[in-house]
Amino acid sequence: MSTALSVNLNKIAVLRNSRGGREPDVLRAGVACLDAGAHGLTVHPRPDARHIRDDDVQALAGLCRDRGVEFNIEGNPFAPPRDGYRGLLALCEAAGPAQVTLVPDGDGQLTSDHGVDFARHGEALRPLVAAFKALGCRVSVFVDVGDPNVARAADCGADRVELYTGPYAGAQAAGDARAALAMAADTARRAQAAGLAVNAGHDLSQANLGTFLAAVPDVREVSIGHALIGEALYAGLEATVRAYRRIVDAAGRT
Repeated sequence: MSTALSVNLNKIAVLRNSRGGREPDVLRAGVACLDAGAHGLTVHPRPDARHIRDDDVQALAGLCRDRGVEFNIEGNPFAPPRDGYRGLLALCEAAGPAQVTLVPDGDGQLTSDHGVDFARHGEALRPLVAAFKALGCRVSVFVDVGDPNVARAADCGADRVELYTGPYAGAQAAGDARAALAMAADTARRAQAAGLAVNAGHDLSQANLGTFLAAVPDVREVSIGHALIGEALYAGLEATVRAYRRIVDAAGRT
């Protein structure tokens, strides 16, 4: 089965917000990514609206509906609503994403860097997963590679897990990712044995994606933003998305 490529547009919004106004336009970037072959789009709105905002979520949800492609919203299900942030559940109720990915990042966290702690939060997660599924969303849970409790995502009612690939990317950049790949493959197999499908994301790039997909079985989707947008500064957005499509398509053929 081929791996789907979902492009995370957060970094486009970061650049726009650094100056104010509408440029670069997040919706236009989403159109460009889909035109170039991305299978779907991802956003991770945070309560402080430092990049993707509520209006971006709604606009991109409409685009994905019109194109018949997946829209994936990431976020912390434990973060309460507040002024300017309606909460992840309410956002998903309004936008109707195909998938919601539950990520336990704190309000001030620079980027997601750890998965759900099922021993601490598994029971609290169960009713939240049920609430998202009641909206018609497929639910994926962000997990650490090597987590011995990864199968508990199924007990919580989740459909998928997303492997946090930051440590793998760091090991690959350092020159030896064999142990990280073996651990990722083992975690994927344990999740799949529990009936969960497997996604992956964080710090994946053209330099490390192919090796990861060759080593980890049946990865259904990769969500890639930071590296892809950075590479697009040099090669262009369309060319970069097409390059990633070649990688995931080649992995599917093997």
